Amino acid sequence: MYKIAVIGDKDSILSFKVLGVHVFSVMDARDARKTLDEIAKQDYGIIFITEELAKDIPDTIQRYNHEVIPAIILIPSNKGSLHIGLDNIDKNVEKAIGSNIL
Repeated sequence: MYKIAVIGDKDSILSFKVLGVHVFSVMDARDARKTLDEIAKQDYGIIFITEELAKDIPDTIQRYNHEVIPAIILIPSNKGSLHIGLDNIDKNVEKAIGSNIL
């Protein structure tokens, strides 16, 4: 059975703890990359990461996009959305069906 994790700044991710998600609070891109690489080796099927951090580690995110597990899902931080996650969904939908229906 796979676990679910979330990586981000403390203020953005603390509420996930109530849902039983494993929370990993990081301060900068270097910590985010290190944490993501460490937990990806464990039994995590889904890893949420805030867009604010993901924009600083695109190479690491891209590396995991080519893997089946873990699925890396970008979420807005408490500062709002950068629309990176939604743009990725649009690209995947277009790739899957040949046109953007969203």
